[in-house]
Amino acid sequence: MRIALHTKVRADRTAEYDAAHREVPAELTRAIRAAGAASWTIWRSGTDLFHVIECDDYARLLAELEQLPVNVAWQARMAELLDVAHDYSSDGAEAGLPVVWEL
Repeated sequence: MRIALHTKVRADRTAEYDAAHREVPAELTRAIRAAGAASWTIWRSGTDLFHVIECDDYARLLAELEQLPVNVAWQARMAELLDVAHDYSSDGAEAGLPVVWEL
């Protein structure tokens, strides 16, 4: 399945956000893949962040990552940089952007 998300980085933290994503911990990327993600791409336009995640089951992905220590630490770091964060709760499984058009 493919999920699109929208989050927002704080205007004064865009460079730090970009830098952090050049150094995503290998343990975290392994955990994301183990939870069923084939890919996760993030685009930034100003402060708007657009994510596209290809995964087996988005709800399962969130459930497996939500309490994982490496992800909890990463999300705490991201919380300092974001105005709108990625929701890892069970409610977050419904947070994907609706598809309007597809070719």
